[in-house]
Amino acid sequence: MAGWSAECLLLCLLWFGCSRARYEPNWDSIDSRPLPEWFDQAKFGIFIHWGVFSVPSFGSEWFWWYWQQQKKPYVDFMQKNYPPDFKYQDFAPKFTAEFFDAGEWMDVFSASGARYIVLTTKHHEGFTLWGSKYSWNWNAVDVGPKRDLVGELASALRAKSDLQLGLYHSLFEWFNPLYEQDAARAFATNSFPVSKTLPELYELVLKYQPKVLWSDGDGDAPDTYWNSTGFLAWLYNDSPVRDSVVTNDRWGHGSICTHGGYYTCADRYQPGHLLNHKWENCMTIDTKSWGYRRNAPLSDYLTIEQLVATLVETVSCGGNLLMNIGPTHDGRIAPIFEERLRQMGQWLKVNGDGIYNTTAWRAQKDSVTPQLWYTARPQQKAVYAILLEWPKNGSVVLGEPVASAQTQVVLLGHGDLRWEPVKPRGLRVLLPSLSFSQMPCQWAWTLRLTAAA
Repeated sequence: MAGWSAECLLLCLLWFGCSRARYEPNWDSIDSRPLPEWFDQAKFGIFIHWGVFSVPSFGSEWFWWYWQQQKKPYVDFMQKNYPPDFKYQDFAPKFTAEFFDAGEWMDVFSASGARYIVLTTKHHEGFTLWGSKYSWNWNAVDVGPKRDLVGELASALRAKSDLQLGLYHSLFEWFNPLYEQDAARAFATNSFPVSKTLPELYELVLKYQPKVLWSDGDGDAPDTYWNSTGFLAWLYNDSPVRDSVVTNDRWGHGSICTHGGYYTCADRYQPGHLLNHKWENCMTIDTKSWGYRRNAPLSDYLTIEQLVATLVETVSCGGNLLMNIGPTHDGRIAPIFEERLRQMGQWLKVNGDGIYNTTAWRAQKDSVTPQLWYTARPQQKAVYAILLEWPKNGSVVLGEPVASAQTQVVLLGHGDLRWEPVKPRGLRVLLPSLSFSQMPCQWAWTLRLTAAA
């Protein structure tokens, strides 16, 4: 009997030692889950808006909605270019993706310095980029490319890169009759999420095992309608990515910036100060659209200087940057997007030490010199001061750090620099006289300080 009791005790200890915390289907429990560390360390990702809206490639990815709402530019565009009986569904066969090469995309994404991507597997139009069993004849396997675009990109990512896979999924669909029926009943019925949204989410996770699940489009319905906490409890407890997946905060009306994994709060969110919760700034290189626009002028695209500044400010304030591109209907990444991505990678190759794996410092921006932001690596006792403008007088004053006799300053990509103390506190860093070709980079410059408080 004593031996049996000891054996039972050992089994019980092993069971409790190996068992994991279980999350309950309520926000208190779901919100208590720690964010997997890889996401905060990554800092930079690429958003990819691609779908049937890439065919008209006019106005924005909300083309169908604005056209149906009789917005004049969209109505005029259709009247001028298409026959009167043309329907939005008629765009789908023209979504051909004949030039889509997932390996080529991964070469560009890897060169950008990004650490994860997020692909729109289904936007509000309802068209899925994989052959979903729950989107019959309105998916990329049945219509248009007749290819599993999600699967091809996921396979290339895992074979050719170190990036993490993220998948965007819209909860609602503008014109799905089941959703419209539920909405007309003030969401007292839930036919649409039960038969469409939730089965698609389970299908995506089980088939492609993403490390980011980016939810969007609550359609003004509460999270209880979508059964968001029930799904997230399964995702965190029992899914194949339960230990590594991260999610955002768009899981029902009122949940944004309040519940979920990391916060997005709004599109192009940039608080300008440190938040007490991990957040992400999702923004677009094309300032007027997330989807590709054939008629976009150069002036609508952010410059690399603006993009680097956005990354620096975002990371300094504790966020990640999710920078969006819109591929063409035939599967190309337009040269303007490719150039911006490769330029970002060139900058990160020199300055990445001040971005990846950093944390927010006690000060986010300098109190003396404008356009100067801070990050830190506490484990290395290093502080990074990132200058968005190169001073014209040969030196820069850092008003926040407290220097000591042991303080060392390095310009990343160049080498050690001399400095001198200033009163009442801070230091003046003497910058080298460099020709254009000698500059370590062209758009922003990073000083690494050690032995400074």
